[in-house]
Amino acid sequence: MPLVIYDTRIKGALNLKLFSVGPVACRPEVLEEMSKQMFSHRSEEYKKLHRETVNRLKELLETKNKVFLFPSSGSGIMESSVRNCVEKKMLCCINGNFGRRYADVGAANGKIVERVEMEPGKPITPEILDEKLRSNPDVEAVSITYNETSIGLLNPLQELAEVVKNHGKLLLVDAVSAMGGVEIMIDDWSIDVCFASSQKCFGVPPGLAVASVSEEALEKSKQVTERGWYFDLQLYEYYDREKDSTAMTPPIPQISALNKSLELMEEDGKKSQFELYSKRNDKIISGIKKLGLSTFPEEGYESPTVACINAPEKISGVKIYEKMREKGFELALGYGQLKKTTFRIGNMGYIRFEDIDSMLQALGEVLSENS
Repeated sequence: MPLVIYDTRIKGALNLKLFSVGPVACRPEVLEEMSKQMFSHRSEEYKKLHRETVNRLKELLETKNKVFLFPSSGSGIMESSVRNCVEKKMLCCINGNFGRRYADVGAANGKIVERVEMEPGKPITPEILDEKLRSNPDVEAVSITYNETSIGLLNPLQELAEVVKNHGKLLLVDAVSAMGGVEIMIDDWSIDVCFASSQKCFGVPPGLAVASVSEEALEKSKQVTERGWYFDLQLYEYYDREKDSTAMTPPIPQISALNKSLELMEEDGKKSQFELYSKRNDKIISGIKKLGLSTFPEEGYESPTVACINAPEKISGVKIYEKMREKGFELALGYGQLKKTTFRIGNMGYIRFEDIDSMLQALGEVLSENS
C-alpha cells in the first residue's frame, strides 16, 4: 500500500495535533466510512457488515470465542462482565485508576470485592496474585487491567492469566488501551472476557465497544440472576447467533469504521501494527529522555501505547499540558492523584513520525521557556 500523507490536526481555530489517550486522530479512509448513508440494522447489508467485523476481530484476537459489538464505551462491558460473571465475590487487580474503576463497578453492583492494590507505578506480579487467590478461594472471577492508561503501565497479562487459570477462576480483562496495539492471544491465554473501545488503538471515533466472551463466561451468565438487560450476555449471544446483529440499535457508522480499520490492519499485517506502536513509543521515550525527563512506571513495564512522564520540579504536568496546547499539540493530563506531577503522551490512532518530531521539539521549547 503506497504511503499517503494525511493531515492529523483538529480542524478549527486551535488546529491541534492529537497525542491524547482517546479519542485519537483517525485515518481519512476510516472517517470516510462514517459518511455513508445509513441502512437498517436488521437489513442484509448490516448483517454482512456485522459478520465481517466480528470475524476480523476474532482473527486479530486469535480466538474461537464469541465476539460481541456493544453500543457503549468500554466501561459498559466492564459492568456487563461484573453482572454476568460474578454472583457474589470477585478479585480486582489495581495499580491505577482504571483497575480501581473495575472495583468500584463491582461494588456498585452489589458484589463483594477483594483487591490486590499495588503502589502506583508498580505492576501486578504473578506471585502476589497467587498469594491473594490462595487466601481468597471463594472469588469467582479476577479482573486485570492489561494496559493501565492512567499511569502508562503494561501488566504481565500472560503470566497473570496462568495464575488465574491455575486457581480455576474466570478472567476478566480490560484491554481498552491495549487491543489493536499490543498482542493479545485470547485462547492461548484462556481469557474469558476481554474488551476494548473504538476510540483507542483502533483509531475510530467513540461510541462502540467490543468484547470476546468464552463459553465458560456464557455458561456462568446463565446461572446469574439480575444480570440486567442492556448488557445481558445471553441477549447478545442470541442476537449474534440468530440474527447477525445486536438486540438494540448499534452505532453503524462506528462499526463500518472499525471494519475498515481492521481491514487496513490486515493489509499491513498485525505484527507490523504492533511493531509500529513499539517504534513510535520508542521514539517518544528516547525524545523525552534527551530532554531530561523520565517515565513514571517501573522500568520494563512501560506501555507501548501511552507514555506517562514525570513532570520536572519547576513546572507542573498541568502547565506542560496547557503550554503544549498553545503550541498546537494535545497531550493528556496526568490522571487522578498524579495530575500535577505527570503528563501523558498517547501513541494511539493515526500519528506520523514527523508529528512526533514536531511534538518533541515543542515540548523542548516549553521546558526551556519555563525552566
